[in-house]
Amino acid sequence: MTVKMTILGVVLWLAALLALPTAPVSAAEALSGAQQEQIEAVVREYILKNPEILVESLRGYEEQHKQATEEEAKKAIAANRDALEKNPTSPVAGNPQGDVTIVEFFDYRCGYCKKVLPSLQELLKTDRNVRVVFKEFPILGPDSVMAAQTALAAWKIAPNKYLPFHLALMQSRGEMNEARVLEIAKKVGLDPEKLKAAKADPEIRAAIERNHELARALQINGTPAFIVGGRLVPGAVDLATLREMVGTARAG
Repeated sequence: MTVKMTILGVVLWLAALLALPTAPVSAAEALSGAQQEQIEAVVREYILKNPEILVESLRGYEEQHKQATEEEAKKAIAANRDALEKNPTSPVAGNPQGDVTIVEFFDYRCGYCKKVLPSLQELLKTDRNVRVVFKEFPILGPDSVMAAQTALAAWKIAPNKYLPFHLALMQSRGEMNEARVLEIAKKVGLDPEKLKAAKADPEIRAAIERNHELARALQINGTPAFIVGGRLVPGAVDLATLREMVGTARAG
């Protein structure tokens, strides 16, 4: 409908100019109702005979929208660079001095986040100059919030245990209630009681809220979402895409 009305608007405007070349009046004033109906019929017939113009118009609109969205994301990333990459409350893996930083917004109950985990692991294994910042972004209910809080508690009291705990949570299947999360924590060498005490720290809840604020600023509405350099890529990505993003950031 939008494309059709745009075409009609152009046709009516041109028709008005042709009808009254010396009078600065609108198309609605220049054309009678019958004339407008005739033009609409001509345009409708043309569209029916050439439906590809609608596809071309939609593709053009989608490309313009994509470019505008990417530009907005770049500006938001630049404005929030330190919060994304240098906040000490956000867990870090890989090379702390890496030349490229990957920021991941994720949820422990997100199936797509679990799916992308092997690719991220392989990237860290094969590229020793990559740094990863984990942004706990629980959006799938209370259990997601509890798991995120517990993981940040692990980062607070035993940073070296965070990554093993993170991987174990991501690789787990089934329910993710508190008992299950603490069981996983114990298996990787964390003290469940210390975790529960650390989880109560208001700063942990504040850290998660800051992540949500960042997500809103970047218009991130789901998980996973990756930021590499000045580029935001939402959704699950494969290893090739991660490597391409890192390569682009490194070259740029």
